[in-house]
Amino acid sequence: MSSSKFTQGIGRCAVFVAAALVVSGCASRKHELARDSISSQAPFSKTFTGSGDAVCWSVKRALLSQGYMLDRSNDNGVLTGTRDFQPNPKLNVSYRLQTTCADNRDGSSIVFVTAQREDSELQKMKQTTSVGVGPATLTMPSGSARVLGTVRRETITDPGFYNTFFTLVQGYVDQERLAKARDEERPRSSERRGDDRDRSDSSEPQDQRPQQARNP
Repeated sequence: MSSSKFTQGIGRCAVFVAAALVVSGCASRKHELARDSISSQAPFSKTFTGSGDAVCWSVKRALLSQGYMLDRSNDNGVLTGTRDFQPNPKLNVSYRLQTTCADNRDGSSIVFVTAQREDSELQKMKQTTSVGVGPATLTMPSGSARVLGTVRRETITDPGFYNTFFTLVQGYVDQERLAKARDEERPRSSERRGDDRDRSDSSEPQDQRPQQARNP
């Protein structure tokens, strides 16, 4: 009898220890997730050479070039774009990018980007109908319908994803810089052509009108 009680006691202790380990493991995992959510090596920003207007316009062109539908925003420098994929008839994948541009006021601008992925699957949902019978109300099944339900949502942390986007933005920033250089060159070219015409006109001899002979 005492042996049986001793065995039961050991069993209870083992259960308590296992439960404590599970709780400890969950707490440790939550701590790691919280710690990993903040990092100095996060891939969510990049600095570009150029004014805030030029860089923000380049970000907008980059999003539009990849088929992202842009939402209207009242905040200057904030752009949000969404793009949907359907790998199979029952799965819909949405990518949502939010970008923020800020002029550093030193000839450069910084771009912050956050991308989120959301997976939705076609699921069967039961439908019910409520019927009132006297003072009571009965709920009866009335069939089912297929609806999209979110099964996964997460922030993308892959540095390669953001590097690809920033490379695309850099290409448009370079185009803006070249276009600005051409616009600044046109007035100087016009001034040089005007100076050349002035020098050419000054080097030509002036027309001399013949003097009329006086009658004696």
